[in-house]
Amino acid sequence: MRRLLPVTLLAAALLVAACGTSGPVTIMDKDTIVIGVRPDLPSVGFRNAKGGFEGFDVDVAKYIAKKLDKGVQFRQVLAADREKVLVNGQADMVLATYTISEDRKAKVLFAGPYHISYQDILVRPDEGGVHNVRDLKGRRICEVQGSNAAQRVVEERKVAAQVVPVRDYAACLSALKSNTVDAITTNDVILAGLAKRDGSGLRLVNAQFNEQRTGVGMRKGDVEGCEAVNRAITDMYQDGTASKLLHHWFGTSGLDLSTIAVPQFEGCS
Repeated sequence: MRRLLPVTLLAAALLVAACGTSGPVTIMDKDTIVIGVRPDLPSVGFRNAKGGFEGFDVDVAKYIAKKLDKGVQFRQVLAADREKVLVNGQADMVLATYTISEDRKAKVLFAGPYHISYQDILVRPDEGGVHNVRDLKGRRICEVQGSNAAQRVVEERKVAAQVVPVRDYAACLSALKSNTVDAITTNDVILAGLAKRDGSGLRLVNAQFNEQRTGVGMRKGDVEGCEAVNRAITDMYQDGTASKLLHHWFGTSGLDLSTIAVPQFEGCS
C-alpha cells in the first residue's frame, strides 16, 4: 500500500523542487551586466594599452547599458567563443561583430541587428586587379579561425579562391603585407579598422556583397531583455548616435558611409 505524504511535507517538497529549477533569467533583473566584446579588432572591439576596451561595438554596448540603466562589465571574447560564453552564463550579452544566422539562432537569442554592413575585400595599395568578389578567382584569401567569410566566397559565391587559414586578424594582416595572401575578405568594419590602424595605405575595395546583420547575442529565453535592447537600438538611430559613432570610428578608413541603413529587427521570439 502506497503511503501519502502529509500535506505540509508535500508542499515543502514541491517548494524545494521549484527552487532547484532555474527558469530563464532576464538581464532586466540585474544591476550590472557582463558584455562580451572583441579584444583584437581595431576600431570595432579592441583592448588598448591601458587594458580597457574601445571601438564601435564597445560604444554601442555602453549606449545600450546606459539606456537600460545598468552598470556594465566588459570581458573579452573571441569569434570562436561567442556562443559558449552566452550558453555558459559567462556573459549576458555579446557585441562582437556577431552576424545573425539561422544556425546561431538555434543556440542564442539575438536583439537587433544594430548595424547593417557587408562583406568586403582589403588589398595592398599596389593591387589594382581586385574590384569585386569575382576578381578573387585564383587568388589567396586568408581565413581567420571562427570566421566563415572566406568559405562564403568559395561556397556561396562559387569563386575558386585559395583559402589560407590563419589564427587571427593580426596574422591575416601580416600575411597580406608580406604577400603570403592576396586579399582579406570579411565584414567591412573589421577591414576598415585594420586598414585605419595599419596606416600603410591598404585599400578597402568597397565591393559590398553578402549583407551582414550584426546583432546583440543574448541567452535564449530573455525576451524581456531582448525587447528592451531593441528599444535602445531604435533610440540610437533616432537620436543620431549611430551615425556619430560610425563616422567617429570609420570616417577616415575608406569605408563608404554615404548611406547608413537603419536596421530592421529580427524579433525576439
